[in-house]
Amino acid sequence: MGLAWGASPTISALTIITVLILSFAVINLSSAIGAQINTLSDYELDLKDERKKQLVTAAKLMGQNRIRAYIISELVLTLIIVSALTFIEQKPLLLIMWVIGISLGWAYSSPPLRIKSKSWLAPVTLILVLAAFPAFFAYYAFTFEINPYFLLGLAGLGLTVYGVIIPTEIRDYFGDEAMNVQTMTVRLGLAKASFLSIVLLSFGATLTCLAYFLEFAVNAHVALTVFLLVPVAAVLFVLRQFIMLHSLSKKFAASTESETLKEDVVNLSAHNPLWIMLVTQAYNLIAIVLFISKFVL
Repeated sequence: MGLAWGASPTISALTIITVLILSFAVINLSSAIGAQINTLSDYELDLKDERKKQLVTAAKLMGQNRIRAYIISELVLTLIIVSALTFIEQKPLLLIMWVIGISLGWAYSSPPLRIKSKSWLAPVTLILVLAAFPAFFAYYAFTFEINPYFLLGLAGLGLTVYGVIIPTEIRDYFGDEAMNVQTMTVRLGLAKASFLSIVLLSFGATLTCLAYFLEFAVNAHVALTVFLLVPVAAVLFVLRQFIMLHSLSKKFAASTESETLKEDVVNLSAHNPLWIMLVTQAYNLIAIVLFISKFVL
């Protein structure tokens, strides 16, 4: 998304390729670091979750010291890359954004802050580190200009990201509640959290599609809006699953905590990685269409 909105034909091909590779490396290495920190921080909790047996086994076989060594080496490598990108582009804000983003990612999972258990602070942090910072980092690496439609799409992306994360928190709800990990979903309860996921995904997708529609329209590429049918179809499919999850959550809340309904909630929400992939890849497709349109049309 950042590439699609930030790049332009006025930038040389060499610059685009260089910035793309460096920003891609920074974002993906940072993502790996965050995932590894989360694995270490949640190890004891994941031991009690049968669905995370493979993750726990892998972490145990690798050893926590080796994982920590990977994290340190990846941090050093990422710092070198982002420093190089900052020097090439002469944009100190890139380094500042990375430092803030990686710090928030660390604090999200690790004590003493462990923001993931701080209710409303958790979704704000997730929106920043999984949507706002990565997309704006790549965008700003290409341009100083601020496109209002990009900001509209960025807001939509942020809402979408947390909207599709909530079912993952629902999957972990019972374990988090037992361990007193106060995620937003634990604080709200299953029914309210699942309803919130519907609202956020609906509103987020609307803002995102509107941003691309306006960008295409302003640049006289109205025909390309047909590609928006892809994210619309993906979101509608996922929303249908969210509505089913909400229905199950309400039934569970109204019951005497039926074990059967509990299992149904967990099993349905366990499909969320597929739902996340459908939505994000549909968003990626429309971003690719926007990028190509800048150089071909």
